[in-house]
Amino acid sequence: MGVAAGPIRVVVAKPGLDGHDRGAKVIARALRDAGMEVIYTGLHQTPEQIVDTAIQEDADAIGLSVLSGAHNTLFAKVIELLAEREAADIRLFGGGIIPEEDIPLLKEKGVAEIFTPGATTGAIVEWVRANIGVEK
Repeated sequence: MGVAAGPIRVVVAKPGLDGHDRGAKVIARALRDAGMEVIYTGLHQTPEQIVDTAIQEDADAIGLSVLSGAHNTLFAKVIELLAEREAADIRLFGGGIIPEEDIPLLKEKGVAEIFTPGATTGAIVEWVRANIGVEK
């Protein structure tokens, strides 16, 4: 399709039962401040709701914030739903409390990048700029 026209569009989402969204809001604001269009879905979203939002909003990427320990299940479900909905061009990245040993498995399943606690907003913004929207 060529390079996406206009700003990069990112859906930032908090899947599952996790009730802490300060980090997701910080990332959403940093991406927005960097000139991206950000749609923040709020707390307690199902993978289905997140994928629906990303498709409706014509998003280039989904950024998941997972602190609940259910990261393996939640990331895999979003990847599966994107494939089922023929929207696998929407890249998935995320962060949160994710053990280092789980990161290679998540990437194997199709997660583009995982940011662990301590990642700077600048590093996340630069990664999104370099890796999202370039294949659309």
